[in-house]
Amino acid sequence: MGRKQGKGEKDHEKWVEKAVVIRASFYIVGTHLFGAFVWLLFYLGEHADK
Repeated sequence: MGRKQGKGEKDHEKWVEKAVVIRASFYIVGTHLFGAFVWLLFYLGEHADK
C-alpha cells in the first residue's frame, strides 16, 4: 500500500511546491502589470487633447 518516501522524494516535492508558488506569483504579478498598462492607456487616451 503506502510506501515511505525517501529524502530525495520529499525534497523533490518541496521543490515542485516552491516552483508552483513562484510560477503563480509571476503570473499574478504579470497579469496585474499588464492590467495597469491597459488602464494607463485608457486613462491617457481619455485625457488626450483631441
